[in-house]
This record gives sequence, structure tokens and C-alpha cells, in this order.
Amino acid sequence: NTAMAAQMTDAHRRFLQVLMSHGIMEGSEARKLHRRCCEIHKVYYAHDKLDDFISTINSHLQPLFMQIRKGMSEGDGRAHYALVNLAETEITKMASDYTENELELFRKTMDLIILSENGFASSTDILNLTDQLKTKKMKKKEAEQVLKFFVEDKWLSERNGEYTLHTRCIIEMEQYILSNYQDVARKCNICHSLAIQSQVCESCGIGMHLPCVRKYFRAQTEPRCPQCNDFWSCDIP
Repeated sequence: NTAMAAQMTDAHRRFLQVLMSHGIMEGSEARKLHRRCCEIHKVYYAHDKLDDFISTINSHLQPLFMQIRKGMSEGDGRAHYALVNLAETEITKMASDYTENELELFRKTMDLIILSENGFASSTDILNLTDQLKTKKMKKKEAEQVLKFFVEDKWLSERNGEYTLHTRCIIEMEQYILSNYQDVARKCNICHSLAIQSQVCESCGIGMHLPCVRKYFRAQTEPRCPQCNDFWSCDIP
């Protein structure tokens, strides 16, 4: 396919470098960066062609088992772009940065978050896990520090002592989570991507991201489940 193999230019290379240094970027930032890269390198710029611009980069990243993926922030529904490594499973990728017992703490934290009702785990619950680590026990003080690193490295995000998976982590780990948590991991009924923070229909059990719930019910006179048509009993955000 000749269209796919569009030439990589210095504009594409600069875009990739900046995204690499950030790891993840909000949609509006990515659009600004797209424009800036094209202007600096005098490459033709079309404001509505960011996704084409990115697929050109992706076709050249393919042999390296890397890909720029688009995802959304579960809090506000904004688009994000993240650079994902397809060659390693995500947990092995983390293994180069964290010790065995830190990784175990992350896995257990992920369990708590994914098995929770609302996609959050409290710091208290997470710190209580430190006694159950099989690899090597960890002091609570130490665990608090490790949680800080998980937040800095964009694996977790934190709000008032409640932790959830960072947007970057969700984009990176979607496949891992869907295959490792088959019974509980839900895809959003509206946008069909993995939903960690979600509302769930009490009747049929489908889930929806909060931003998707907001959007979907905006147009409806009374909130009914898109799947089973029962009354939607959760508070609409």
C-alpha cells in the first residue's frame, strides 16, 4: 500500500521525539505540536490530518514494535496520544524500572482498582497490602514512596488519597488487562475501549466511562441503559 508508506520527514521525527520525552500527550497539545513541527521543518500542514500524520509515523515504527496509540482520559473524556511498546508485555517493561516487590505491589494495586466498584483504591487499602507481599515485605513508609514513583511515572494517578490507573497506563495495558482480568475487565458500551472508572447498569451489568455516560444521556429525556433499556440508576455526572 503506497499511501501507508508516506515519507517520514523531519517534522514526523521531531513529533516522535517530543512525544517520546513526554510518554503521553493530551490531544490539544499533540495538535499544537503537529503544527509546530510542520512549520519548523516547512512541511505541508493540514490541521485536520493529525491522525494521518501519526499513521505515517506508525508505519515506520512497525519494525521496531512501537506504536503511537490514541486513548481517552477517563476523568474528562479528552483524547490522549501515548507511545506504546508492543514487543514487551507492559509488566516486563516496568520490570526494568522497579524491583520485584515494587512490581508485586503494583499488580496488587491494579487488582484492587480493577475489582473495585468505581475504579479507585484508597491509599489505606493499598498500604495494607504491604504485609501480604510474597516477594519481600515492604514498610508502609517505603510503600508510600513507591506509590509516589508510580504516579510520577504515569502508571497511577491520585486524587485525595484515592488511586486509579493513569491514562497512559490504560492505553499501554489495555490488552494485558483485558486478557488477565477477563471476568471483570469491562469495555465501555459506548466507545468500546477499556473502562476502569465506570458506571455499571444494575440490571444487565454493562459499563460506561463517566464522560461517555455524560455524553450519551445528554440527548435523552430519561436515562435508560443503551443495552437493556432499564432505568439508569446511577447519578449522571
